[in-house]
Amino acid sequence: MSVGAVDITYRGIFQKNLAGVITKELVKAARHEDKIGGTVQRYGDSPERNGIPAKQFSVIADDADSLRVEMTKYEPSNVVVVAVMDDTLTKGVESWAWYGVRPINLNLAPGGTLLVISRRSAEELLELIPRREYAWNLAILPGEPSFGGLWVYNDDGTDYRTMGAVSRVAGDLVSLDSLLAQAASGQDGELRAEQLREGHDSVRAYPVDAGVGAEDTYEPVEMPGWTQMREGLVIPAVPVGETNPLFKKYTTRTARPLVKFDACVKCQICYTVCPDECFIPTPEGHWDIRYESCCGCGICAQSCPVTGCIEMVDEAVFDSNEPLHGVYENNREEYEELRQDKLAKAGGPIPHYGIF
Repeated sequence: MSVGAVDITYRGIFQKNLAGVITKELVKAARHEDKIGGTVQRYGDSPERNGIPAKQFSVIADDADSLRVEMTKYEPSNVVVVAVMDDTLTKGVESWAWYGVRPINLNLAPGGTLLVISRRSAEELLELIPRREYAWNLAILPGEPSFGGLWVYNDDGTDYRTMGAVSRVAGDLVSLDSLLAQAASGQDGELRAEQLREGHDSVRAYPVDAGVGAEDTYEPVEMPGWTQMREGLVIPAVPVGETNPLFKKYTTRTARPLVKFDACVKCQICYTVCPDECFIPTPEGHWDIRYESCCGCGICAQSCPVTGCIEMVDEAVFDSNEPLHGVYENNREEYEELRQDKLAKAGGPIPHYGIF
């Protein structure tokens, strides 16, 4: 290895400190092997905001010249591990606005490893993760999404478990021994060592052949060159009733609102409070949801006056962003079966506290 990188893809602010600890400690541990490294951040937008997908990188090299070249790039090119802190991000990320929704494994090097913190099986995740033209590896570290950020450091061990898993799937980049040595030099060394070993031992890797996975529908956005850019900061207006065709806010979402239309009293509160104008009027007086524009903030569920009418449901159990009122119109019983099926697969609705 001359130079390699670990990409930590996380939920902006909610997992910021979590990503920061991982990237910095990986670089420090690599120094125990006489390697050098650095870290770099890439926000989903600027400034970093709640839930917006973001990235932090650890770049580790054998020599200073190799590191210097790699650190000048917008994103490191030899990404040997992409560590995903929330498995709903496997649906894709709106990286930095206007690039479109990009596959979670887009920048993964051939033969590299996509490491996902999840309770789901490899088969379930591969239904969401786009196929590549080369072989790669899917690794699963059993666990739940961690709020290792949100202006505080939630010390639940997810950071050190993840680092232990990285050493298992990419030991030639940073070994477990080096991570243990680095942990011993800080506070709570024994606890950190236990977390590192647990992550190393519990992660499971699955080889993925070229062409295996979901359909890759991503079409790179052609960005204007500097001679084509308009003067000033100009954002073209969107016609009334339409949404921006490039910026899809659903990658921000860990849960989505699901409506029980039979319980709806047509009060219009959801439409009024939605910050992204996601609610679509229907001839029946209900309000359908434009899921591509929904960020999953949960304000509609909080504001709805009817218990059980709008419930927030784990995003990972859905495979489409199509509005659902059409299903309800065609067959109310079929819609209710669909709604109950999604709730059952998700383990019930998520209690809404204003953060999802």
